[in-house]
Amino acid sequence: MQNMKIGLIQLGLKTSTDLEPEAIRDAMNEAHLPMIQQAADQGVQVLCFQEVFNQPYFCPSQDGKWYAAAERVPEGPTCQMMQKLAAEHRMVIIVPVYEETETGVYYNTAAVFDADGSYLGKYHKTHIPQVAGFWEKFFFKPGKSNWPVFDTAYGKIGVYICYDRHFPEGWRALALNGAEVIFNPSATVAGLSQYLWELEQPASAAANGCFIAAINRVGTEAPWNIGDFYGSSYIVNPRGKIEAQASETEDELLVHEIDLDMVREVRNNWQFFRDRRPETYTRLTDGE
Repeated sequence: MQNMKIGLIQLGLKTSTDLEPEAIRDAMNEAHLPMIQQAADQGVQVLCFQEVFNQPYFCPSQDGKWYAAAERVPEGPTCQMMQKLAAEHRMVIIVPVYEETETGVYYNTAAVFDADGSYLGKYHKTHIPQVAGFWEKFFFKPGKSNWPVFDTAYGKIGVYICYDRHFPEGWRALALNGAEVIFNPSATVAGLSQYLWELEQPASAAANGCFIAAINRVGTEAPWNIGDFYGSSYIVNPRGKIEAQASETEDELLVHEIDLDMVREVRNNWQFFRDRRPETYTRLTDGE
């Protein structure tokens, strides 16, 4: 039996958004430290935070102030901190941050550090929404990461970020590239999309024979107050069954151990990958 113990941290914003982004970053990084230690004490092997975990979800605005929240990856202060903690705790850490790759070019990014602290690479959010309350194209360039899968000390993992989850093609691409567990750090509020939270990702887990770990923040964030971030982070297995779930309202470290052997078992039972007909799907990529 090959097991992986996963930790997911959902956390409300701990400062006023009136502060400068650097001060918010430092306060949020500090707020995560006790929960990272708890994860280590519980033997967590792979830990993931929520989307842009150390800042507010600033996309209801179109305020250039928030460009100052962006950091370099992996050279920036947050990644350097998490890289050291990964090595100290022998823990894989997925770090979703706002990234500046060059002056004026910004991505919604997740950096991945292995259990020895080595930097394995990053994923850039592929699908970027631009609708009322979610003006993400003002802040993020669409990514084109070629669906990286990270071969960590504890298993093969992929990352898909928030709005990406509405697009089944990326789940499939990550699974085809070998991902056994796919992490989806998010910032999702109650309302239009909440009914999809426990629909799309279990369906994608079943369709691709993999585990999915979904992370969402909690609370409200002034001055935008676009709704309640409803938490409910969870881990779903390759049969589409949610095995563990956090609360809707509380800061929480969700810890759960999964059986990676289920990936092979389910894929052998269903043989979806064998029975795919990609040569018949060219309409999906041939044009608009």
